[in-house]
Amino acid sequence: MSRIIYGVSGEGSGHTSRAREIMRHLQSQGHEVRAVTYDRSYTALRSEFDCLEIEGLHIVSIDNRVNILRTMQHNLRRAPRAIKYNKRLIKLFDDFSPDCVITDFEPSTAWMAMFRRIPLISLDNQHRMRYMKFSVPFTLSLQKWLTRMIIALMIPRPDIALATSLVVGASTSNKAAIFPPIVRQEVLELTTVEKNYHLVYVTSAFESLIHTLKSFPDKTFVVYGHGRSDTEQNIQFREFSSDGFLRDLAGCRSVIATAGFTLISEAMYLEKPYLALPMHGQFEQQLNAIILDESGCGINAKTASIRHFHQFFDRHAELKNLLSEHNSRLRQMGFQHYGASAIKQTLDHLLKQDLLLLKQVKQGRRLVIPAGNRVVTSELSFVKQPDYPH
Repeated sequence: MSRIIYGVSGEGSGHTSRAREIMRHLQSQGHEVRAVTYDRSYTALRSEFDCLEIEGLHIVSIDNRVNILRTMQHNLRRAPRAIKYNKRLIKLFDDFSPDCVITDFEPSTAWMAMFRRIPLISLDNQHRMRYMKFSVPFTLSLQKWLTRMIIALMIPRPDIALATSLVVGASTSNKAAIFPPIVRQEVLELTTVEKNYHLVYVTSAFESLIHTLKSFPDKTFVVYGHGRSDTEQNIQFREFSSDGFLRDLAGCRSVIATAGFTLISEAMYLEKPYLALPMHGQFEQQLNAIILDESGCGINAKTASIRHFHQFFDRHAELKNLLSEHNSRLRQMGFQHYGASAIKQTLDHLLKQDLLLLKQVKQGRRLVIPAGNRVVTSELSFVKQPDYPH
């Protein structure tokens, strides 16, 4: 069995839920796992896993728009803590002596793996923007290029990249494989119903959205993430609770939220139409919203305008049907519960059979792993297993 350091970004909740699902599996297979993370992820994971707290990068937004100046100021103020925590990370690598590092877009563990020549596996949704073919409107071309550069600067080139995507596209690298999203077990176990309310989720104050919601007095909205717990007109504000949020997700008519990858994935799996409000200045969210709209599973609302909301509510039945067709196509491809089973099987193959060869990938050795429905004959060969577990 392997000793694994698992770096998890603490920004947002998507990294946490994906890493929890994978780390539980790794431990069930007998691997020894040490998590390295910060902020939300550290709070959420420390009770279940052996966690080391570090300092990480943060994005500051105001009314659903990234504020670059405040983001820089916030992270620079925390630089002394980052140096202090980095010493702890060095000690963990010294004492634990990992066989490999898995990173869910956490830079410190990834760079440590590179400096120490330890095999590095990336497992996140960010690397689809680095290793998957996709197109965006011309107005976003510069942001697309900049985002790819930022990802490359944050995470050194992994030996293996397992990337999740809302829509599976062609890989641009023989070291990368693209999968459907990982849907956590708690969502897979939900029983869906359709009650008379719409679930709204925002990660920071978003006053223009609240104003728009009040323009639809005939509809009920349950709002999470606004830092309130009261009722105002047709809006029920709720403090965040994982169990409560899942219940409301299972029972809502639709989801209205920023364009976070994980929540879109879960809404698509549960066949809940999604109105995406991508954060301005955040290319990944803009890409998520574009893909959602093009897939027919939701609507990309660039602003919280009344016009977009009317369009969304009018198309509810159509979007439900398109969601059902999308999930049916994935099942026909062998992804009954989206990408989790295939990714877990790929990791099992890597860690149980090919870890020694993986350690030698940087020296040009050949490695065969299962990951997708194609065969690539180059330094790494990805081959599909006969039957993925579902």
